[in-house]
Amino acid sequence: MDIRLKPELEAMIREDLQRGPYSSAEDLIEQAISQLHEREDYLAQHRARIAQEIEEGWRSAKEEPLMDAEEVEAAIEERMKSWRNSKP
Repeated sequence: MDIRLKPELEAMIREDLQRGPYSSAEDLIEQAISQLHEREDYLAQHRARIAQEIEEGWRSAKEEPLMDAEEVEAAIEERMKSWRNSKP
């Protein structure tokens, strides 16, 4: 399969290859696609719960102080890590 990339995307890949642990563009793209699929699988499997938690968060935001961005990112990362570890 041949894929044509926009010059901006090619530049991003070159930068990632220079600074990252990837041995080739193919390796980087394989990792990116794997992570994308993992995220999409997670969202599909947890869509109803996510919608419920958004609604609960909206209600609680009206009543309690909000979390800052770092706290939110840490909580999301912890949930993703937990989900990854629970996959067969």
